[in-house]
Amino acid sequence: MTEPVAVTTPRYLKTPDAAIHLGLSARTLEKHRCYGTGPVFRKLGGRIVYAIDDLEAWAALGTRRSTSDTGTGVVHPAKRLPTDCVRR
Repeated sequence: MTEPVAVTTPRYLKTPDAAIHLGLSARTLEKHRCYGTGPVFRKLGGRIVYAIDDLEAWAALGTRRSTSDTGTGVVHPAKRLPTDCVRR
């Protein structure tokens, strides 16, 4: 008789898996991380990981019911925000 194997879902995802979860490319998620426009991440040793709850919370900021709905949050594109400009 074999014992049933408990299947557990991961709590943290590496960048490629987190990107798939969100429907983005890994490079887009990396850009979001660099520009500070993406989901909260954790650095464990030298690895970047994302909690699934944090990915869901970030994606929920973009929830809308119609095209005219302004929503409660903003999911910015993966590019520098105007406040990040470097003065020379």
